[in-house]
Amino acid sequence: MQPPAFLSAMLRLRAFDALRQRAFRRMSYSHVCSSMGSFMDEVSRGWLIYQLTDSMLQLGLVRGIQAVPLLLLAPIAGSVADRYSRRVLLMMTQSITALIFALTALLVITGLVQPWHLYVTAVLVAAVQVFQQPSRTAMVSDLVPPENLTNAIGLFAMVFNVARSLGPALAGAIIALWGTAGAFSLQALLLVLATFWTAMLPNAVPAAPRAGQRESFARSIVEGWRFSWRSEAVRAALLCTMLASLLIAPFTALLPVFARDLLEIGAGGQGLLLAAMGGGALVSAALIAGAGHRLPRGMMMLVATMAYGIALIVFAASPWFALSLAMMAIAGLCHVHSNALVMTVIQSYSPPQLRGRTMALYSMNQVMLTLGAVLLGALAGAIGPRWAVALLGAAGFAVMAAMFVGMPRARNIR
Repeated sequence: MQPPAFLSAMLRLRAFDALRQRAFRRMSYSHVCSSMGSFMDEVSRGWLIYQLTDSMLQLGLVRGIQAVPLLLLAPIAGSVADRYSRRVLLMMTQSITALIFALTALLVITGLVQPWHLYVTAVLVAAVQVFQQPSRTAMVSDLVPPENLTNAIGLFAMVFNVARSLGPALAGAIIALWGTAGAFSLQALLLVLATFWTAMLPNAVPAAPRAGQRESFARSIVEGWRFSWRSEAVRAALLCTMLASLLIAPFTALLPVFARDLLEIGAGGQGLLLAAMGGGALVSAALIAGAGHRLPRGMMMLVATMAYGIALIVFAASPWFALSLAMMAIAGLCHVHSNALVMTVIQSYSPPQLRGRTMALYSMNQVMLTLGAVLLGALAGAIGPRWAVALLGAAGFAVMAAMFVGMPRARNIR
């Protein structure tokens, strides 16, 4: 089946090279539907728990509890992605997520929903998504030739950031019109569509080799850790994302403080700050997709992370809204430049039979992000929010500069 005329014209552009692969196009359709459903869930679940409890503490807990399955299950999820069909795993996890969203909508419609339902379903959704992520990200390398991998991950980052921008807004609009039941119903529909597109993907990657299938999960997990440490490229990429997630990326947790108390711009101003960051992220993803395989990936992931730290220092010190907006846009650009290139390096330097395990380790950066938010909150209470953000931004810059100097081979990763 030939793509529509407008899509055919778009595919002639270098920035969309990877989309010329029909399987990758289908994967992208699946990714956008799944990501939209996930980002909608952040708003609809939070709105519903607050509606039921009027508790800001529970509003935070219902999101924070989702870090627990990631911490416990991510290593197992990586081994599963390397042993079994990644397409089938994606179909199963997306179908289960759709069922959970549909069940939540039914509970709201019938008036039976209770706060504990939202906690249980939040943990279930998080547990299922832990198994989604390694399979989905590892499949990118399976669907495009090596020379298109950077372009493909740049396009995936574009899809992710479009979903991150549109998903919450769509959830808010649906809740205003049809309540949280309408939002959860649409989320279920989006996951059904994601499953449909995933079912059309080729099952090109076999399960792990027979010898790997005879291994215990514990041994399989250790093998993935051992490879990730011994491969200098993979080790450098993982260190880059873990340190950035711990020291730099958590600053968004304090945005309400900057918006309300320091810049005095209110909730609307906070929305503009996030929009600026999202805009920078989209520009970054487009640049990566356009440059593709020509980028010096090791150099760029380190330099982008160092620039991210500098942007945070300036943002923390800024007394002007316009300067803060500019720093947020730069932060968004650096964030995606760093993360997308880290993903490309990990996938490029991991053999197919280990790619699920290395991408599972990459997904553990969400745990570091949670720890970083706790550290940032404690520092803000002790020395104030501006100094806390500036201090962690400086620490992030310093450790990246140390990597830049101390790991010369990392700079030369292509």
